[in-house]
Amino acid sequence: MNTPASPANSQMPEMVELADIPGTIVFTGQMARKGFQLNQFCMSLMSAANRALFKADERAYLAHWHLTEAQASAVLSRDYAAMMTEGGNVYFLAKIGATDGRSYQSVAATMSGLSLEQYRAMMLAGGRSPIGNRSLRECR
Repeated sequence: MNTPASPANSQMPEMVELADIPGTIVFTGQMARKGFQLNQFCMSLMSAANRALFKADERAYLAHWHLTEAQASAVLSRDYAAMMTEGGNVYFLAKIGATDGRSYQSVAATMSGLSLEQYRAMMLAGGRSPIGNRSLRECR
């Protein structure tokens, strides 16, 4: 009899397969659960009043959202890659960038570890090359 995997079983075969994609954090149901509070905080920034409260005292505002210390630290340092690792969804995280007056393109560049100019050039050239970016295990 097949039984569903429990949340404690974080190494389901498909999860191992997804972890094999270089430079990519796949937003799965497990990641959604991990980042629920982080993403709810991000959505709160759609309100001008909440943006003002956040900008006035970021740490105090974050305390209302019951984030993990890793999530709060990532937000405060604007470490978008860490926020994604902590369950942040790219579209929700963009609201932090918008609150800071940044374009989505500049936030995506940060998430990619590139300067804005490098990111623009990469996208204008057709995006990230699939060569060397398909599998860590198979080095392709």
